[in-house]
Amino acid sequence: MMMTIKSFDKFFWNSFQKNLYAIKLVFFLGICLVLFATARQNRSAFLVISFKTETGWGYKITDNEKVIIKQSIIPVISQNKSFSSEEEALKTGEFVKEKLQSHQSPTLTKNDLLLLGIKI
Repeated sequence: MMMTIKSFDKFFWNSFQKNLYAIKLVFFLGICLVLFATARQNRSAFLVISFKTETGWGYKITDNEKVIIKQSIIPVISQNKSFSSEEEALKTGEFVKEKLQSHQSPTLTKNDLLLLGIKI
């Protein structure tokens, strides 16, 4: 009878230690997942800023204070013409920012500009 109790104790403690290691591993992986998700959420902080040009307005988009797009003229038109108002520049910049945030190409079409109400 004494042998059975010793065997049971040994089995119990071995199982307990294995389960404890598994619990620690799951906890560690959970912490890593939370940290990774938090880092990904805070990774991009796109900001649209208007600026005055010689002939009108432009916009720039920054990501954590690094300029990634600087647009001083209206894209996709044949003329080198700035936006006629700060509102138009910001509206276009916000549209491009949304495209960037949804992992799309930041390029614009004439149709995009028309839908935004940009005077071209």
